[in-house]
Amino acid sequence: MELLLMIDAAKRASAKSVVAVIPYFGWARQDRKDKPRVSIGAKLVADLLSVAGIDRLITMDLHADQIQGFFNIPVDHLYASAVFLPYIQSLQLENLVIATPDVGGSKRASTFSKYLGVPLVLCNKSREKANEVASMQIIGDVEGKNVVLIDDIVDTAGTITKAANIMLEAGAQSVRAIASHCVMSDPASFRVQESALTEMVFTDSIPYAKKCPKVKQLSIADMFAETIKRVMNNESISSQYII
Repeated sequence: MELLLMIDAAKRASAKSVVAVIPYFGWARQDRKDKPRVSIGAKLVADLLSVAGIDRLITMDLHADQIQGFFNIPVDHLYASAVFLPYIQSLQLENLVIATPDVGGSKRASTFSKYLGVPLVLCNKSREKANEVASMQIIGDVEGKNVVLIDDIVDTAGTITKAANIMLEAGAQSVRAIASHCVMSDPASFRVQESALTEMVFTDSIPYAKKCPKVKQLSIADMFAETIKRVMNNESISSQYII
């Protein structure tokens, strides 16, 4: 609501243009009606922002790329891979494999594995209800490997920690996890700390109170600052995209 009021105030003050910078589009998981009597929250918020008067949106790692189509204005969709890939390379891990904790994230993880030139491992999960994983199977070989799990959002950390524990049991040498957005609802911090994860790396799109020593955050400030500068100067932002 505060953002909508600020947009309205800027428009009423005769602003030439209003660009909304929202690193974490928090309604992105409500992108479709997947059961009766639920709201498509992502579409509703897109409409609210448009009606309030934004001329452009800059965001990062939407849960579903098609959310860009909910807007009738330009959407600059940045990727956290711009900060994650250099970090992974700096670790200089031997026998590296990229993994995804669920099949739905296979496209995202596949782009990482192709860029780094390493194998891809999948986890197939089933849920009994929201935020609770009933079972999980590994598709691929992790024995003796250093595994990096790739995800976009970690909420209660049930999926990511279960995947890490299963991979260590399957013979992985180490398991790390990388995710764009640090929601970390309780009991996520406890789960990460007690899991097989060596570290859990996020961007700082969402502030995190240091409850878990395994959690590390990488800054996206430079990436967004450069993008904003290019947008304001009417320059191409293509160079901001790694994946």
